[in-house]
Parts: sequence; structure tokens; C-alpha cells
Amino acid sequence: MRSRMIHEANGLRVYAAVLDIGDEAMACLTRLAADERLTAAQVTAIGAFGSATLAFFDWETKEYEKIPVQEQVEVLSLAGDMTLGEDGGPKLHLHAVLGRRGGATLGGHLLEARVRPTLEVIVNESPAHLWRAHDARSGLALIRL
Repeated sequence: MRSRMIHEANGLRVYAAVLDIGDEAMACLTRLAADERLTAAQVTAIGAFGSATLAFFDWETKEYEKIPVQEQVEVLSLAGDMTLGEDGGPKLHLHAVLGRRGGATLGGHLLEARVRPTLEVIVNESPAHLWRAHDARSGLALIRL
């Protein structure tokens, strides 16, 4: 992964990151958040994956059902946020819409993905720290305002 700050104004930064073949998307973006000490940011990206694991949150069981993707797909939309987790480290929450050959799509919560050939990411820092904490009702780590 290559990244650099492309804009800074009023203490807020914007980063561009380009991931290469074989990069694991979640690990690279978590590392970017840690290295740049991002405590709250919005993430958008497009590109392609050679494989991925998406997930669907089952409200009844309070667990994610994995959706394995073992084919080349276009990343039509990748959007989400970077916050601080309960441990004080970076926590990513990303959703993806992936396009299959022929135009069919699938989507869900992104757990992991191997880039092929590229993923172009823009990270916009937010003006306030955001924290995630465990929510007993949903079973998820939700943003606390």
C-alpha cells in the first residue's frame, strides 16, 4: 500500500491510499489509521478484489454470517468509517457492494479482502474523535456520541 496526505485544512487531513495486488484491505487501512493517528474518518474506495469475505448481521443470533467471495469482483462501492475501538486502537466499519462478471452484485459488511489489481481509497478525517463501545442490545460495537 502506498499512501499520502493530499490535503490539510483547519487541522483536518485527507489521505489517498492505493493498495496493490495481494494487499489485504482491512489490514492496510487499519495500519494507515494507526500510523496517521486517525481517531475519526470517513472512507470511500473503488477498485477490485480477487477474493473477499463479506458478512450479514443476523439480528436474532447477534452474529455475522460470512459470505465468501472466491472470484474476481469489481469494488463498485466501499464506504464506512474509522473510529477508535474500546481498546483505544483503530476500528474500521466498512460495507462493500461488489460487482460480478455479468453485472450481478452482492454486498455486506467487509471482513477481509485481497486486492487484485488495485483499490483506490480516500480517507477524510472528521473533526471529532469517535469511539465504539459494546452495545448489549445489539451485540455490536456501536459509535458513542
